[in-house]
Amino acid sequence: MDICPKCGLPVPACVCEEIMTENQQITITTEKRRFGKISTMVSGVDTENIKEIAKKLKNKLACGGTIKNNIIELQGDHRHKIKNAFVEMGFTANQIQIK
Repeated sequence: MDICPKCGLPVPACVCEEIMTENQQITITTEKRRFGKISTMVSGVDTENIKEIAKKLKNKLACGGTIKNNIIELQGDHRHKIKNAFVEMGFTANQIQIK
C-alpha cells in the first residue's frame, strides 16, 4: 500500500488535493490586449497544479491560453462560463471572485 508523502494517509484516502482547493482564493479579471482582443486572467491558483488546471480550463472553455507569472491567461472573455468550470473541477463558488 502506497502512502502519500504530504499527509501520511494511504493514497486512496489522500486528502491533500481537497485541502489545497479549499484554501485557494481565485480571482478572475479581464484585460484588453492588442488589437482590441479580450483576455481572461485567472490568479490565485495553486502553483503545483496550475498546468493541470489551465489544461482543463482550456478544454472546457474551448480556447487557447498560457501561464505567465503564476497567472493563467485565457483567450477571450469567459467571465460567465469560467465559474461553472471551476465548480465542476471541485472548487466552491465562494472561492471564486469575478471582477
